[in-house]
Amino acid sequence: MGLGVLDDKNLQHVPGTATLEDLTEPHAGTAADHGNVKHGKNGIILVPQPSDDPRDPLNWPLWRRDLITGILCLLSVISSTLSPLLAANTLTLTLYFETSFTNIALLTGYHLLGVGIAGFIFVASARVWGKRHLYLIGTIIIIISSAWGGASGDGNAEATLVGVQRRKRLYNSLLAARFFQGISLAPFEALVNASVGDLYFIHERGLRMALSNLSLFGGAFFTPVIVGKLTSTLGWQWSFYLLAIFAAAMLPLVILFVPETTYTRADRLNTDMARTLNNAEYYKPSSHELQPPSPGTSSPSQPPTTTTPALLSRANLLPFNGRHTDVPFLKLLLRPFPLFLHPGILWACLIQGTLIGWTVLIGIVLAAIMLGPPLFFNEVQTGYMYTGAFVGALLGFILAGLLSDSSVKWLTKRNGGVYEPEFRMLLVIPQLLFGCAGLYGFGITANNTWRYGWFWPDFFFGLEVMGMVLGAVASALYIVDAHRDIAVEGFTCLLVFKNIFSFGLTFSGYNWLVQGGIRPVFMVISSVQVVVCCTTVLMCEFHLLTPSSGFEDEADGEADVFGKRNRSFFARHDILGMLNLR
Repeated sequence: MGLGVLDDKNLQHVPGTATLEDLTEPHAGTAADHGNVKHGKNGIILVPQPSDDPRDPLNWPLWRRDLITGILCLLSVISSTLSPLLAANTLTLTLYFETSFTNIALLTGYHLLGVGIAGFIFVASARVWGKRHLYLIGTIIIIISSAWGGASGDGNAEATLVGVQRRKRLYNSLLAARFFQGISLAPFEALVNASVGDLYFIHERGLRMALSNLSLFGGAFFTPVIVGKLTSTLGWQWSFYLLAIFAAAMLPLVILFVPETTYTRADRLNTDMARTLNNAEYYKPSSHELQPPSPGTSSPSQPPTTTTPALLSRANLLPFNGRHTDVPFLKLLLRPFPLFLHPGILWACLIQGTLIGWTVLIGIVLAAIMLGPPLFFNEVQTGYMYTGAFVGALLGFILAGLLSDSSVKWLTKRNGGVYEPEFRMLLVIPQLLFGCAGLYGFGITANNTWRYGWFWPDFFFGLEVMGMVLGAVASALYIVDAHRDIAVEGFTCLLVFKNIFSFGLTFSGYNWLVQGGIRPVFMVISSVQVVVCCTTVLMCEFHLLTPSSGFEDEADGEADVFGKRNRSFFARHDILGMLNLR
């Protein structure tokens, strides 16, 4: 039972559980390479096991894998700026189009709707043809839709807008451009984290996953700081034009240096996904395999002699490298829907999606709060209010990077060298502390800016975003590690949940605060978030008891299906299999 994680009695090996280190000390100079199992230089067993195919991304040099991740993170920063692009310009656009605050909020709402709808289609396409073509399509759509959005506001519009119909046409044009900007964001929100899972072993993912989530979520909070000043200097249209220019500059890097990361590996190598010891024994060495290799003999775990394909080879430059599954496209399109009934996927949706939704709500109402008395902020000052959120995102990234891999290695050692995906849920503790404190604090201070001014709402906004980043990293790592075989569909569920939830808040959020008041509304949503974070207790199932306590006998009679037993239950009762969607 190790750390007190309840063992499962039904499967020999529960998918997601992995052995990361031998129970013996590595032999000096051999990198702990024994028998049929492949280890890293520090003696950690590589999970999943790399194949002997040089096309396998796990066999690529680390610098090359990091280069791909770096380019995708830069593109994620650009794409993530699309969502809060108008946050600092609420009053400017309200006066420009002579419309209501709610209609301006819907420019963000329909953008989020585009992300949610496109996510289903793009993820099914990724299952069939891989991810590279979607990164290319997403970048091209960013360029086109951003140029379209800028063109929806004529630079001389103040002189030429002579009637309601003309204003409405320009508004509808911008609304359509925002929807397509949402479509362009979908490949990056849905697939970048999955690509991290493709490129790295379990023990390498934590810091990279924190970086990808910082790029997807944290980078967005610096956008309003720049856009507010940009709008006052050049006009709001240039916030769209500059995005088109930056995305166009990134397109050659995607074409040249981001090859396909999807790779179909033999089942026996996916040791973290094995259900029986017949597969698990590939990485569970026997006693004689733990002996050092004889002098003059080669270890089976040595890398293949075949060289890795050149970075700019023809195969890597093609948008497709063939089909990766024979499953019909329509069936893949439907696969994410039933996964909302999967406790692990539903938990991840709640942990990540609700706090992102509250962040969108703050962004919607922030300008309205700061534009009125006693502060009377303009768009530049309102944009500067996102400085706290950006700092919070950076701090969340640093804390997630420090905790994600180091805590897992420590817990794995304490658990006899066996890794459980539930170890990733440790990040929910700081999410609860910082995120919920930020929500409560923002509601109290933003309700009374006469007393607290601008600093304290900004400070608590930063805490809330810090918690959001931690929750995003925790949920993403859990899905990749516990359910890697359905990780793409899992990230689709996250994408759809958080964007549809946020879309609903753009309809009702402003009216909630007008009718119910800032403080009462935020007290309610803060309490809801506390409950959401506490659902992690049901998923973790850590019981810090020793075998001598008699707990194991007691556990035999328990009927819960959470934590490790949840993974076992749904491995044996496959939702997708029962619906003929596997």
